Amino acid sequence: MGILKWFKSGTRMKRWMLVILLGIALLCYGTATIMNMTELSVMNIIKTVILSILGFMLVIIGIIYSQKRVLELLVEDTDDRIAEKKKDVNVNSLIFNKKVYKEGPKIVVIGGGTGLNTLLKGLKDYTTNLTAIASMTDYAEGQNETNSPMPLEDVRRSIVSLSENEIEMERLLKLKLANGTDFTSIFVSAMSQIHGEGSKFIENISRVLNMTGKILPVTLDKMNICAELEDGTVINEKAKIGETSMAKISKINRIFISPSNVRPAPGVLEAIEEADAIVIGPGNLYTEVIPNLLIKGISRTIKDSKAIKIYIANIMTKPGETDDFALSDHVKAIIEHANNKVIDYCVYDIGDIVPEFVRIYNKDGAFPVEQDPDKCKEYGVKAIPKEFANIESGTIRHDPTAVSDSIIEIICEDLKFKDMQNNPKYVRMNTKLKANNEVRKEKNKEKAKRMKAVNKENKKAKRLDDRPKSKFTTKYNERIRSIKNSDTKREEKRRWIEEEEK
Repeated sequence: MGILKWFKSGTRMKRWMLVILLGIALLCYGTATIMNMTELSVMNIIKTVILSILGFMLVIIGIIYSQKRVLELLVEDTDDRIAEKKKDVNVNSLIFNKKVYKEGPKIVVIGGGTGLNTLLKGLKDYTTNLTAIASMTDYAEGQNETNSPMPLEDVRRSIVSLSENEIEMERLLKLKLANGTDFTSIFVSAMSQIHGEGSKFIENISRVLNMTGKILPVTLDKMNICAELEDGTVINEKAKIGETSMAKISKINRIFISPSNVRPAPGVLEAIEEADAIVIGPGNLYTEVIPNLLIKGISRTIKDSKAIKIYIANIMTKPGETDDFALSDHVKAIIEHANNKVIDYCVYDIGDIVPEFVRIYNKDGAFPVEQDPDKCKEYGVKAIPKEFANIESGTIRHDPTAVSDSIIEIICEDLKFKDMQNNPKYVRMNTKLKANNEVRKEKNKEKAKRMKAVNKENKKAKRLDDRPKSKFTTKYNERIRSIKNSDTKREEKRRWIEEEEK
């Protein structure tokens, strides 16, 4: 019965079988014509040869594409990632996944917060050789939820991002039991008893939960993130850095950690040394990105590594941290604090962001990061423009697929520069990259249509405003327009959120 479903509507198998049958029919017709010819004329020979060649080509094309389609059908039946979201997955790219995963590049991602998890979500579709070095910067911020001797919030988020089923894993880790204890506390406690305290039990979490890649804490030592403002004020608590900077209207002069001799966790330096690519950011520059580079030996090991060093720039500034910062200011701050050249490439966003969402950020003092790629060259960094801004639940975020594709593209270009186009790793990654680009083009077309519809509605509203107005309308025109604009913005925001969540 299994083979019979290949003949169902939508399997796209019948067409190639028909092409093969047509090719065989033409070959048979050509052969029969030659055998029954009483005289050999030039026109008959040419006609017979053309039909035979056409028949042979149709048979070959039919066999190739039917085999390709059989492989796609097998992938559709066996790959869990397309079980629920079949329309959103490019089946052709999944054919290469098994090989890409096992032989994919060794990528180390250093960061914290939502930025780290965004990268992990996208990169796990390219390789299993993925190491997330999670920030441990929440020490001394009060007792953490898991009652663990170390802060595990970034680790927990990374576990979710590297899981095959992110939604189910997040529900499991946040599950509250009858006695008020959450599942994460019990699980972490059990793993600690089995494997001991430290990074060993975190490494084993990846294996036990069958995650893609592994997670390492950046350090096991307790530390505080401190800041010195331009007016000389020293802040010893991470949570107060932003608000103190805004209150004193004084920019951050430098970030430092206390104590200064914090050691990296076991396995961190080794992962960086063996990496093919090291990715830093995105995330809050002074409280999530730079502190990781201040830990003893990390920035030096990154500099000495032969890996490609990539910094994913933030889309928006952070009030109290990076006010009025341009792209080059982010790059400069990282290099100066690391005291080493730890960036080769800086990937920044040039995509369109819906003005309504930007204005929401403006109210809190956040603005799009100014783009000055030419100035980045002064620090020996090549700035690469990409479109990866995405609206997620009303928030401006990096699109995981777009960012990961940008990273893989840089790796492919590096292999190409080294004349390794025939390297199986390059061929497979490049093939998947092209497939993802095709999917993104279709999504961008849909996005453009939505934008066009919004602009059309705005023009229509403007034409209505230009009509002759009554005395009442003239008197209360500004108030009416304000109410209309507020309603329109709310409706547009609601519609965009619904579309992006779909």
